[in-house]
Formats: sequence, C-alpha cells, structure tokens
Amino acid sequence: MPARNALSAAPPHAILSALAHLGEDLRTARLRRNLTIDEVAAKIGSGRRAVADAERGKATTSMAVYAALLWSYDLLGGMERLADPSLDQEGLILARSKQRSRARPSQGLSNDF
Repeated sequence: MPARNALSAAPPHAILSALAHLGEDLRTARLRRNLTIDEVAAKIGSGRRAVADAERGKATTSMAVYAALLWSYDLLGGMERLADPSLDQEGLILARSKQRSRARPSQGLSNDF
C-alpha cells in the first residue's frame, strides 16, 4: 500500500483557501456556459466525481483535472505556463544571492575498467 501524503491529510490553510476559490470560479464558469457536470467530465475525459471534487476545491483532486477544466472553459487564455518563473522575483533574488553546492563532492571520472 502506498504511503499517504501528509499534504492531502492536512494541507495549509492558504492552499485550502486558494483551492476553494478556484473551485468556486470553475463552478461559476461551468454554469455561465450552461454545461452540466456530466458534459464537462465527458469533454475532459474524466469522471463526474472528479469535476465535482474540483468544484468543491478538494485538495486530493489531480492537478490534471484542474488544468483540464481551465482548458475546457478556455480560461488558460493562451498561457503556455500556469506559473511563469520570470515572475518569481523572490526566487530570482535568492538564486542570485546564493551559490549552489553539491550534496556530495564530485569524485571525478575514473578510466579504470
């Protein structure tokens, strides 16, 4: 039996809140398009329950389901990326300020066979 992910058991509040808002937005988008859960599920090749779970903001729902729903409602807006690394200012500052180090020192290559 695979180990349970601690994140799915008790995700941080910020994640729960963001998923709840995303779920509400996905439901609103579906209703505005006069689509049923079954129609959307068929379009993205998923089950009815996966769509309903995404609309509830369930943390255990696959990222692929959330992305497929955004695509099905044409909400990706031509974005090629869901998260653009060039907008990660904090990450860029940290990357410039720190030297990367290897976990283990390189032993070099050996020609002994």
